[in-house]
Amino acid sequence: MAADARNLTGELPAVRRPDAGTAGAGRPSAAHPKRTAHPPSPAPDGRTAAFAAPARVPLPNASGPRDATTRLIAHGCWYPSADPAGTRVAFICDRGGVPQLWTGPVDGDAVHLLDDGPDPVTEVSWSPDGRWIAYTTAPGGGEHTRVLCVRPDGSDRHILAGAEPGSSAHLGCWAHDGSAVAVTVAVPTAAPAPDATAEAGAPGPGPSDGHLPGAWQSRTGDTELLGPAPHTDLGPALPSPVLAVETTTIGAPGGGTAPAAGFGDGLSAYLVDPDGVAAPVLLAVEKDAATLRVCDLSRDGALALLRRGPRGRREAVVLRTADHVTTCVMPVADGDPWIGGFSPRADTLWLRSNAYREFAVLLAAALDPEGRPRGWSAAAARDNSDLELLRCARDGSSAVLAWNVRGKSEVEVLDTDTSGRPGADPGPSRPVSLPHEVVTRIADAGPRLLLAVSGSRRRPGIWWLPDGATPVRTPWSSRDEDAVPPGRPPVRPAPLRPTARDGLPLNGWYYRAPGRGPGEPAPCVIHLHGGPEDQERPVLNPLYHEILGRGLDVFAPDVRGSSGYGRSFVDADLGRGRFAAIDDVADCAAHAVLAGPADPARLAVMGRSYGGYLTFASLVWHPDLFRTGVAVCGMSDLATFFEGTEPWIAQSAAHKYGHPERDRELLRALSPMSRIDALRAPVLAVHGEHDTNVPPGESEQFVRAARERGVSAELLTLLDEGHEFLRADNRRLFRRAAADWLQRHLST
Repeated sequence: MAADARNLTGELPAVRRPDAGTAGAGRPSAAHPKRTAHPPSPAPDGRTAAFAAPARVPLPNASGPRDATTRLIAHGCWYPSADPAGTRVAFICDRGGVPQLWTGPVDGDAVHLLDDGPDPVTEVSWSPDGRWIAYTTAPGGGEHTRVLCVRPDGSDRHILAGAEPGSSAHLGCWAHDGSAVAVTVAVPTAAPAPDATAEAGAPGPGPSDGHLPGAWQSRTGDTELLGPAPHTDLGPALPSPVLAVETTTIGAPGGGTAPAAGFGDGLSAYLVDPDGVAAPVLLAVEKDAATLRVCDLSRDGALALLRRGPRGRREAVVLRTADHVTTCVMPVADGDPWIGGFSPRADTLWLRSNAYREFAVLLAAALDPEGRPRGWSAAAARDNSDLELLRCARDGSSAVLAWNVRGKSEVEVLDTDTSGRPGADPGPSRPVSLPHEVVTRIADAGPRLLLAVSGSRRRPGIWWLPDGATPVRTPWSSRDEDAVPPGRPPVRPAPLRPTARDGLPLNGWYYRAPGRGPGEPAPCVIHLHGGPEDQERPVLNPLYHEILGRGLDVFAPDVRGSSGYGRSFVDADLGRGRFAAIDDVADCAAHAVLAGPADPARLAVMGRSYGGYLTFASLVWHPDLFRTGVAVCGMSDLATFFEGTEPWIAQSAAHKYGHPERDRELLRALSPMSRIDALRAPVLAVHGEHDTNVPPGESEQFVRAARERGVSAELLTLLDEGHEFLRADNRRLFRRAAADWLQRHLST
């Protein structure tokens, strides 16, 4: 039942347990550290400091025909990675109904399916020597992932990491000669580690004093701020800062670690030989950690660039691989995990960072021979715009920058060739014209570039730049005219600028249902994104298209806590600020009415993930405002959410919502279940059965409590789905069920 789903029923379904994973690998070279396996060493408390190295697991050939058995005309293609020559591309495509691994030429349509398995593919990376393609899959559509490798012809497919039961693996970068790929293996931590502080090889992270800066006291009350210090601009020419954040320290086996929040996963980063000849080499270990990813390796393998930490307090760490000494720590921005890279000589480090700033910029540091920064400078910055994507060319000649300008992308190519001039200012930049509004990924393609592009009137597609300036659609990406079935073109949204009751400016996109006059009031669905740090972007959303086809408008706002408007806006919902975020939903609904399009008597609220939480909350905080609500994978009780979610998610969430122990009363006050008696409007809850981010019990308990109080409530559980709905027939069922529900409650 790879694409089955439970229909709406009168009884709450018993959610099926996710299937347990089957089993999760590693040619000598000068491009990475000495190829000797490091056995786990005991930590001071007797526990293992490093976790078991991944083991190679061969798999049968799963390549498929040139065309999937069931081809979707309106398909999406995304996450491109090119071979060394830049003539062929590996990418993710859902033309077969589920995101799968495909390859094809940039200028031809002879595509080939490399893995026809049912597990959705989430990341792809072609090795620099062209011999392998590494990719990540999510078994059952859940949160646990594994890293696989396959030859470009589809042969020799095997699991590199993440096959062990209970573990998860994440893809890192390749060694520049293709001899090894970095993977991070996560296994549940058995018990909290004792407080300890590792010796620092350079200024770096240290324990927090646990007190809020004065400016935050009124906003967050008793909540402990786990994030960085206030956003003060101390100037670009800074050494690596000493950060007042509570975090773990990276170390080799036997090194000390300090827990960040008392819960989390143990993370170990390895270099793995895809040929299986050499043993895996351990790069770094963290305990009770939210994330750890190897983003780049210097050409000689002497330095590694790591990204670690929970959301809101990410860090870039430069590690000497020979002695595991940390030479540099710098705060970096949330969002895309590929935060930067080294120049070919490793004498310059490029980072996408918002350290001491409201918006992310391109930071450059000249490095000494030991990997220590001589100083920092802002190589590229824009007022009121985040640098959201950074791609450094393999030859070091340029960097491609994508800026987020109020939800739309602007791309430029920057000359970064500083050969023999470490720390020198970069050269001029040139803009890249875009065929649609948003760029989601940038990839090298030999001397060319690849862009993954989305827009309000097209499905995600991959474009290449044969002349370096003008994007051309790859033949296997769907055409703009195939974005939706004939007869009803996609709606281009208009920006709206609400103002919250406390004066905070908000933003959003309004989609007008076709066929309505400019002044005709219409039923309207307020749709709330997840995160909370996501941002509403003007891209084609099939859910919106379905709702608009029922004659309902859609207003998709960015309430406080959203990204794209500066760090202060992202942090404005921390702690007790979340009450204001709930009020933002009501204020956005009021603006939609006062601006003219929305009918005040026919409003609905809907959202997924954190937006699902806001949906539950809006229905009980503002019970007379909305006729109905649709909550998708939302939290209804923050205490039970912390108990049931993945440890690494809990650690990140503690910074956003409050600590599950120290802030117990705040979490109770913020939980929709604590105000369930106020619920008046009927509610539809939707959840993926394998969701371990927000467990299905969050929807079940809200629906159950609503029914006990005589309020109409239904639950739709989608089989073989996790927190994201990735299978075409499940997505279709979800869209139609949600639109049916909204139409039924708003059309009269």
